[in-house]
Amino acid sequence: MAHHNFIPQHYHVTIGSHDPVLHISPGDSVTTKTVDARGRDFTGEQITERGNPMTGPFFIEGAEIGDALVVRFDRLWPNRDWGFSGTTIAPNVLDPGYNTKVDTDVEICRWSVDLEEGNARLVEPETKLSQLDLSISPMLGCFGVAPPRGQAISTATSSTYGGNMDYRGFVQGTTVFLPVAEPGALFHLGDGHALQGDGEIVGTGIEISFDVTFSVDLVKKSNIVWPRAENETHIMVAGNARPLDQCVQHATTELVKWIESDYCLDPVDIHQILGQFVEYDMGNVFDPAYTMICKIEKKILERVCQ
Repeated sequence: MAHHNFIPQHYHVTIGSHDPVLHISPGDSVTTKTVDARGRDFTGEQITERGNPMTGPFFIEGAEIGDALVVRFDRLWPNRDWGFSGTTIAPNVLDPGYNTKVDTDVEICRWSVDLEEGNARLVEPETKLSQLDLSISPMLGCFGVAPPRGQAISTATSSTYGGNMDYRGFVQGTTVFLPVAEPGALFHLGDGHALQGDGEIVGTGIEISFDVTFSVDLVKKSNIVWPRAENETHIMVAGNARPLDQCVQHATTELVKWIESDYCLDPVDIHQILGQFVEYDMGNVFDPAYTMICKIEKKILERVCQ
Protein backbone atom coordinates (compact mmCIF):
# COMPACT_ATOMS: atom_id res chain seq x y z
CA MET A 1 0.00 0.00 0.00
CA ALA A 2 1.62 3.20 -1.20
CA HIS A 3 0.82 6.86 -0.67
CA HIS A 4 1.10 9.20 -3.66
CA ASN A 5 1.39 12.99 -3.67
CA PHE A 6 0.09 14.20 -7.02
CA ILE A 7 0.14 17.79 -8.30
CA PRO A 8 -2.19 18.22 -11.31
CA GLN A 9 -0.80 19.83 -14.45
CA HIS A 10 -3.99 19.79 -16.50
CA TYR A 11 -7.71 19.17 -15.99
CA HIS A 12 -10.71 17.82 -17.90
CA VAL A 13 -14.25 19.17 -18.20
CA THR A 14 -15.47 15.74 -19.28
CA ILE A 15 -15.36 12.42 -17.47
CA GLY A 16 -14.10 9.79 -19.86
CA SER A 17 -11.35 7.56 -21.18
CA HIS A 18 -8.62 10.18 -21.00
CA ASP A 19 -4.96 9.31 -20.62
CA PRO A 20 -4.35 8.51 -16.94
CA VAL A 21 -2.29 10.93 -14.88
CA LEU A 22 -1.20 8.28 -12.37
CA HIS A 23 -1.35 4.51 -11.98
CA ILE A 24 -2.23 3.34 -8.48
CA SER A 25 -3.06 0.00 -6.86
CA PRO A 26 -5.85 -1.18 -4.57
CA GLY A 27 -4.99 -0.11 -1.03
CA ASP A 28 -3.10 2.98 -2.20
CA SER A 29 -3.96 6.54 -1.18
CA VAL A 30 -3.49 9.81 -3.04
CA THR A 31 -3.15 13.39 -1.83
CA THR A 32 -3.93 15.94 -4.53
CA LYS A 33 -5.63 19.24 -5.28
CA THR A 34 -8.75 20.33 -7.15
CA VAL A 35 -9.64 23.66 -8.72
CA ASP A 36 -13.03 25.33 -8.27
CA ALA A 37 -15.90 25.15 -10.76
CA ARG A 38 -14.49 28.11 -12.71
CA GLY A 39 -10.99 26.70 -12.91
CA ARG A 40 -9.35 28.75 -10.13
CA ASP A 41 -6.71 27.13 -7.94
CA PHE A 42 -5.64 27.66 -4.33
CA THR A 43 -4.08 31.03 -5.21
CA GLY A 44 -7.30 32.26 -6.83
CA GLU A 45 -5.72 32.25 -10.29
CA GLN A 46 -7.71 30.76 -13.17
CA ILE A 47 -5.42 28.05 -14.51
CA THR A 48 -7.87 26.07 -16.66
CA GLU A 49 -11.24 26.44 -18.36
CA ARG A 50 -14.42 26.71 -16.32
CA GLY A 51 -17.08 24.02 -16.08
CA ASN A 52 -16.22 21.75 -13.12
CA PRO A 53 -12.66 20.86 -14.19
CA MET A 54 -11.65 17.41 -12.96
CA THR A 55 -8.38 16.24 -11.45
CA GLY A 56 -7.34 12.89 -12.92
CA PRO A 57 -8.08 10.38 -14.21
CA PHE A 58 -6.37 7.87 -11.93
CA PHE A 59 -5.86 4.36 -13.33
CA ILE A 60 -6.43 1.65 -10.72
CA GLU A 61 -4.43 -1.48 -11.46
CA GLY A 62 -6.55 -4.60 -11.70
CA ALA A 63 -9.86 -2.75 -12.15
CA GLU A 64 -11.92 -4.62 -14.74
CA ILE A 65 -15.34 -4.11 -16.28
CA GLY A 66 -17.95 -5.37 -13.81
CA ASP A 67 -15.90 -4.56 -10.71
CA ALA A 68 -16.76 -1.82 -8.24
CA LEU A 69 -14.19 0.86 -7.52
CA VAL A 70 -14.17 1.68 -3.81
CA VAL A 71 -13.08 5.24 -2.98
CA ARG A 72 -12.88 6.60 0.56
CA PHE A 73 -12.71 10.35 0.99
CA ASP A 74 -10.10 10.48 3.75
CA ARG A 75 -9.72 14.27 3.73
CA LEU A 76 -11.70 17.01 1.99
CA TRP A 77 -10.78 20.56 2.95
CA PRO A 78 -10.74 23.96 1.20
CA ASN A 79 -7.30 25.40 0.53
CA ARG A 80 -8.01 29.12 0.12
CA ASP A 81 -9.85 31.81 2.06
CA TRP A 82 -12.70 32.68 -0.31
CA GLY A 83 -15.36 31.07 -2.44
CA PHE A 84 -18.32 32.08 -4.57
CA SER A 85 -21.93 31.10 -5.17
CA GLY A 86 -24.76 31.86 -7.56
CA THR A 87 -27.15 34.68 -6.75
CA THR A 88 -30.62 33.38 -7.63
CA ILE A 89 -32.67 30.22 -7.20
CA ALA A 90 -32.97 28.35 -10.49
CA PRO A 91 -36.28 28.94 -12.33
CA ASN A 92 -36.92 25.19 -12.68
CA VAL A 93 -37.38 24.82 -8.90
CA LEU A 94 -39.84 27.73 -8.66
CA ASP A 95 -43.38 28.11 -9.95
CA PRO A 96 -43.45 29.33 -13.58
CA GLY A 97 -43.58 33.12 -13.75
CA TYR A 98 -42.60 33.68 -10.12
CA ASN A 99 -40.68 36.92 -9.71
CA THR A 100 -37.59 36.22 -7.58
CA LYS A 101 -37.29 39.94 -6.68
CA VAL A 102 -33.51 39.50 -6.43
CA ASP A 103 -32.05 42.95 -7.02
CA THR A 104 -28.26 42.93 -7.08
CA ASP A 105 -25.58 44.17 -9.42
CA VAL A 106 -23.16 41.36 -8.60
CA GLU A 107 -22.69 38.46 -10.98
CA ILE A 108 -21.82 36.07 -8.15
CA CYS A 109 -21.92 36.15 -4.38
CA ARG A 110 -18.50 36.17 -2.73
CA TRP A 111 -17.81 34.45 0.59
CA SER A 112 -14.87 34.64 2.97
CA VAL A 113 -13.81 31.27 4.35
CA ASP A 114 -12.00 30.95 7.68
CA LEU A 115 -10.14 27.66 7.39
CA GLU A 116 -9.04 27.61 11.04
CA GLU A 117 -12.51 28.22 12.46
CA GLY A 118 -14.31 26.28 9.73
CA ASN A 119 -16.71 29.11 8.95
CA ALA A 120 -17.92 31.02 5.90
CA ARG A 121 -19.39 34.52 5.73
CA LEU A 122 -21.12 36.33 2.87
CA VAL A 123 -19.12 39.46 2.00
CA GLU A 124 -20.56 40.52 -1.38
CA PRO A 125 -23.25 41.67 -1.62
CA GLU A 126 -23.39 42.80 2.00
CA THR A 127 -26.74 41.77 3.51
CA LYS A 128 -28.20 40.71 6.86
CA LEU A 129 -26.71 37.27 6.20
CA SER A 130 -23.27 38.90 6.21
CA GLN A 131 -23.57 39.22 10.00
CA LEU A 132 -23.50 35.44 10.46
CA ASP A 133 -20.68 32.90 10.39
CA LEU A 134 -21.90 29.67 8.80
CA SER A 135 -20.21 26.37 9.66
CA ILE A 136 -18.77 24.82 6.53
CA SER A 137 -19.35 21.19 5.53
CA PRO A 138 -16.88 20.47 2.72
CA MET A 139 -18.11 18.07 0.02
CA LEU A 140 -17.25 16.99 -3.51
CA GLY A 141 -19.89 17.89 -6.07
CA CYS A 142 -18.52 15.93 -9.02
CA PHE A 143 -16.57 12.68 -9.28
CA GLY A 144 -16.79 9.44 -11.18
CA VAL A 145 -15.23 6.78 -13.36
CA ALA A 146 -15.04 6.61 -17.14
CA PRO A 147 -18.40 5.74 -18.71
CA PRO A 148 -18.64 2.77 -21.08
CA ARG A 149 -17.79 2.57 -24.79
CA GLY A 150 -15.05 5.18 -24.65
CA GLN A 151 -17.43 8.05 -24.01
CA ALA A 152 -16.36 11.40 -22.58
CA ILE A 153 -19.34 13.08 -20.91
CA SER A 154 -19.64 16.67 -19.71
CA THR A 155 -19.02 17.35 -16.04
CA ALA A 156 -22.33 19.24 -16.03
CA THR A 157 -24.31 16.02 -15.84
CA SER A 158 -24.37 12.57 -14.21
CA SER A 159 -25.37 8.96 -14.77
CA THR A 160 -24.39 5.44 -13.72
CA TYR A 161 -20.68 6.35 -13.67
CA GLY A 162 -21.20 9.17 -11.15
CA GLY A 163 -20.60 12.72 -12.36
CA ASN A 164 -22.07 16.01 -11.21
CA MET A 165 -24.34 14.69 -8.47
CA ASP A 166 -23.86 17.61 -6.04
CA TYR A 167 -25.02 15.66 -3.00
CA ARG A 168 -24.18 17.34 0.28
CA GLY A 169 -23.57 13.97 1.92
CA PHE A 170 -20.42 13.21 -0.10
CA VAL A 171 -18.20 14.50 2.70
CA GLN A 172 -14.98 13.45 4.40
CA GLY A 173 -15.24 9.92 5.78
CA THR A 174 -17.70 8.73 3.14
CA THR A 175 -16.89 5.65 1.08
CA VAL A 176 -18.30 5.46 -2.45
CA PHE A 177 -18.66 2.46 -4.77
CA LEU A 178 -18.61 3.14 -8.52
CA PRO A 179 -19.35 0.64 -11.33
CA VAL A 180 -16.23 0.04 -13.43
CA ALA A 181 -17.05 0.33 -17.14
CA GLU A 182 -13.54 0.67 -18.59
CA PRO A 183 -10.23 -1.03 -17.68
CA GLY A 184 -8.50 0.80 -14.84
CA ALA A 185 -11.75 2.56 -13.83
CA LEU A 186 -10.21 6.01 -14.58
CA PHE A 187 -11.33 7.93 -11.51
CA HIS A 188 -11.90 11.71 -11.78
CA LEU A 189 -12.75 14.19 -9.00
CA GLY A 190 -13.36 17.90 -8.47
CA ASP A 191 -16.00 20.59 -7.88
CA GLY A 192 -15.38 21.16 -4.18
CA HIS A 193 -17.98 23.03 -2.13
CA ALA A 194 -17.37 24.55 1.31
CA LEU A 195 -21.12 24.43 1.92
CA GLN A 196 -24.22 23.56 -0.09
CA GLY A 197 -27.89 22.92 0.57
CA ASP A 198 -29.92 20.09 -0.94
CA GLY A 199 -30.43 20.39 -4.68
CA GLU A 200 -27.72 23.00 -5.39
CA ILE A 201 -30.69 25.22 -6.25
CA VAL A 202 -28.72 28.42 -6.94
CA GLY A 203 -26.58 26.49 -9.42
CA THR A 204 -23.61 26.28 -7.05
CA GLY A 205 -22.58 25.63 -3.51
CA ILE A 206 -19.88 27.84 -2.03
CA GLU A 207 -17.44 26.92 -4.80
CA ILE A 208 -13.81 26.63 -3.75
CA SER A 209 -10.57 24.75 -4.47
CA PHE A 210 -9.69 21.75 -2.29
CA ASP A 211 -6.92 19.66 -0.81
CA VAL A 212 -8.04 16.04 -1.09
CA THR A 213 -6.79 12.70 0.17
CA PHE A 214 -8.55 9.56 -1.01
CA SER A 215 -7.84 5.85 -0.89
CA VAL A 216 -8.97 3.13 -3.27
CA ASP A 217 -9.87 -0.54 -3.32
CA LEU A 218 -11.78 -2.94 -5.54
CA VAL A 219 -14.73 -5.29 -5.18
CA LYS A 220 -14.29 -7.85 -7.93
CA LYS A 221 -17.25 -8.86 -10.10
CA SER A 222 -19.57 -6.63 -8.14
CA ASN A 223 -21.86 -5.76 -11.06
CA ILE A 224 -23.43 -2.78 -9.30
CA VAL A 225 -25.31 -0.42 -11.63
CA TRP A 226 -25.60 2.91 -9.80
CA PRO A 227 -23.20 4.74 -7.46
CA ARG A 228 -23.40 3.45 -3.91
CA ALA A 229 -22.00 4.97 -0.72
CA GLU A 230 -21.82 4.45 3.00
CA ASN A 231 -20.87 6.42 6.07
CA GLU A 232 -20.92 5.58 9.76
CA THR A 233 -24.71 5.55 9.95
CA HIS A 234 -26.22 4.83 6.50
CA ILE A 235 -25.92 2.94 3.25
CA MET A 236 -27.13 4.93 0.26
CA VAL A 237 -27.52 4.92 -3.51
CA ALA A 238 -27.52 7.77 -6.03
CA GLY A 239 -29.96 7.65 -8.95
CA ASN A 240 -29.21 10.15 -11.73
CA ALA A 241 -31.70 10.99 -14.49
CA ARG A 242 -34.62 13.16 -15.54
CA PRO A 243 -37.45 13.38 -14.62
CA LEU A 244 -37.08 13.22 -10.85
CA ASP A 245 -39.27 10.14 -10.48
CA GLN A 246 -36.83 8.21 -12.65
CA CYS A 247 -34.04 9.09 -10.20
CA VAL A 248 -36.18 7.70 -7.39
CA GLN A 249 -36.75 4.48 -9.34
CA HIS A 250 -33.04 3.95 -10.05
CA ALA A 251 -31.93 4.72 -6.50
CA THR A 252 -34.64 2.66 -4.80
CA THR A 253 -34.12 -0.37 -7.05
CA GLU A 254 -30.36 -0.34 -6.46
CA LEU A 255 -30.83 -0.08 -2.69
CA VAL A 256 -33.23 -3.04 -2.75
CA LYS A 257 -30.65 -5.06 -4.71
CA TRP A 258 -27.91 -4.07 -2.24
CA ILE A 259 -29.94 -5.22 0.75
CA GLU A 260 -30.91 -8.45 -1.05
CA SER A 261 -27.27 -9.33 -1.67
CA ASP A 262 -25.66 -8.21 1.60
CA TYR A 263 -28.27 -8.74 4.32
CA CYS A 264 -30.12 -11.86 5.47
CA LEU A 265 -33.59 -10.55 4.66
CA ASP A 266 -36.40 -11.96 2.56
CA PRO A 267 -38.36 -9.76 0.12
CA VAL A 268 -41.21 -9.07 2.54
CA ASP A 269 -38.76 -7.82 5.18
CA ILE A 270 -36.93 -5.64 2.66
CA HIS A 271 -40.07 -4.01 1.30
CA GLN A 272 -41.55 -3.38 4.73
CA ILE A 273 -38.32 -2.04 6.23
CA LEU A 274 -37.90 0.38 3.34
CA GLY A 275 -41.59 1.25 3.46
CA GLN A 276 -41.25 2.41 7.06
CA PHE A 277 -37.63 3.59 7.34
CA VAL A 278 -36.29 4.67 3.93
CA GLU A 279 -34.95 8.22 3.63
CA TYR A 280 -34.59 10.31 0.47
CA ASP A 281 -32.19 13.21 0.02
CA MET A 282 -32.09 15.43 -3.03
CA GLY A 283 -28.86 15.95 -4.94
CA ASN A 284 -28.54 18.17 -8.00
CA VAL A 285 -31.79 19.53 -9.48
CA PHE A 286 -30.12 22.30 -11.47
CA ASP A 287 -28.25 20.53 -14.26
CA PRO A 288 -29.24 18.18 -17.14
CA ALA A 289 -29.59 15.10 -14.93
CA TYR A 290 -31.12 15.27 -11.46
CA THR A 291 -29.91 13.21 -8.50
CA MET A 292 -31.89 11.48 -5.78
CA ILE A 293 -30.31 9.65 -2.85
CA CYS A 294 -32.12 6.65 -1.35
CA LYS A 295 -30.71 5.61 2.02
CA ILE A 296 -31.38 3.67 5.20
CA GLU A 297 -29.73 3.49 8.60
CA LYS A 298 -27.39 0.54 9.06
CA LYS A 299 -28.58 -0.08 12.61
CA ILE A 300 -32.09 -0.87 11.40
CA LEU A 301 -30.83 -3.54 9.01
CA GLU A 302 -28.44 -4.93 11.61
CA ARG A 303 -31.18 -5.23 14.25
CA VAL A 304 -33.43 -7.19 11.91
CA CYS A 305 -30.57 -9.48 10.87
CA GLN A 306 -29.63 -10.43 14.44
